[in-house]
Amino acid sequence: MDKRRSSIPSVDKLLSSSLFKDLLKQFGRTQVTDTIRRILSEIRDDLNSGNTVPDVPPDMQEITDRVRAELTTRHIDTLKTVYNLTGTVLHTNLGRSILPQEAIEAVVAAAGGASNLEYDLATGERGDRDSHTEGLLREITGAEAATLVNNNAAAVLLVLNTLALNAEVPVSRGELVEIGGSFRIPDIMSRAGCTLVEIGTTNRTHARDYSNAITSRTGLLMKVHTSNYQVRGFTKSVADKEVAAIAHENNLPFVTDLGSGTLVDLQSWGLPYEPTVTETLDSGADLVTFSGDKLLGGPQAGIIVGRKDLIDQIKSNPLKRALRVDKMTIAAIHAVLKLYLDPDNLAKKLPSFRLLSRDLEDIIRVGNSVLPILQKIFTEQAEVSLVDCSSQIGSGSMPLDLLPSKAIAIKPTRRKGDGKQLTRICHLLRQLPVPVIGRIKEGAVMLDLRCLEDDAKFISQLHLLKIE
Repeated sequence: MDKRRSSIPSVDKLLSSSLFKDLLKQFGRTQVTDTIRRILSEIRDDLNSGNTVPDVPPDMQEITDRVRAELTTRHIDTLKTVYNLTGTVLHTNLGRSILPQEAIEAVVAAAGGASNLEYDLATGERGDRDSHTEGLLREITGAEAATLVNNNAAAVLLVLNTLALNAEVPVSRGELVEIGGSFRIPDIMSRAGCTLVEIGTTNRTHARDYSNAITSRTGLLMKVHTSNYQVRGFTKSVADKEVAAIAHENNLPFVTDLGSGTLVDLQSWGLPYEPTVTETLDSGADLVTFSGDKLLGGPQAGIIVGRKDLIDQIKSNPLKRALRVDKMTIAAIHAVLKLYLDPDNLAKKLPSFRLLSRDLEDIIRVGNSVLPILQKIFTEQAEVSLVDCSSQIGSGSMPLDLLPSKAIAIKPTRRKGDGKQLTRICHLLRQLPVPVIGRIKEGAVMLDLRCLEDDAKFISQLHLLKIE
């Protein structure tokens, strides 16, 4: 045992070995040294415990390989680009909107040097970071003022905390939505310091329900756009104009949370109707909140637009600093908003709109390109075919509206253990250099091709699939 222990090379001997020259250059002396010490300690512990003791301790090459493997694993990027072939275009778990090139370049420029984030170049004094986006938001939406926070839940929280702290806020029961990650409107309202007053029923709410709920403790009236579900059948809701009139008759602000929020009429691109921010303001809303990374097509952000006096109050709330966005988000939002000034070319430059309005013939072309490659790879294991499918917009946007698309269906030929085979195929696809994320449906792995544009690059890595 003593002989085996003494044959373990020292840290200095390993560091001076030519075997470690490249590792020292790539990872630096501190990391390599710490990793060597940890691995040598593990080797000694194995010897002392008598568990799986080898005839001889690992030699220098084996130790080098262990150090390299550990350091390489530690430096693997955890946030990766993936192929979103799930059929959900704005997939929350996969990063929602893809930024246009203009926004990417703006983010790089902002991140790479000092900027006038909160500096007024005209006066040489401290500036307002909202100034970089407020002008465009006012021009596009028709609002008097605007401000940004880090997401729409934060926008709702900030509005309620500013205008209805320790006050009551009536909301229709049919609008008490739950968004991704089990975040619920009632919970956000509670954290904002206001009291929810539920009015109406799940399927029917009348104007009188709002009027009857107003007391001296009411802080504002609020409507929440149910963008992630719909109630159909015997239903009744109150139009924004009616709620606005009731609010203003009682000298109360009227706030609308649009959730996804769109700045343009989506019907122009053959997509389903969704109320725009401008329409909502024109209907009497004093404030409108919406997301930056859903239908707007930008980075994660929460946008609040509306009356200047109310926006000024919101910007004076100490919570605003805690929820504010950084320079890279501002740069990206500004670049995306500029694209809206040229609506005729919006679908060409904004990836979200391009993918949502993509021509079916183009999707079929990609399918015919990818199909024979996958058929060859899965010759003995699965039946691979190009099938009809439906994509969804995603991120809680228009949940019942589906877009015709095409998918590659990979269906195992052996019926026994189908579930395990499907899970294994999904696992193998996720292990590719650029992971491929699909979905399992009707006994097949489905790869919806709506979001696959660069089929040549996609095909170039498929030979790495290790099918057994």
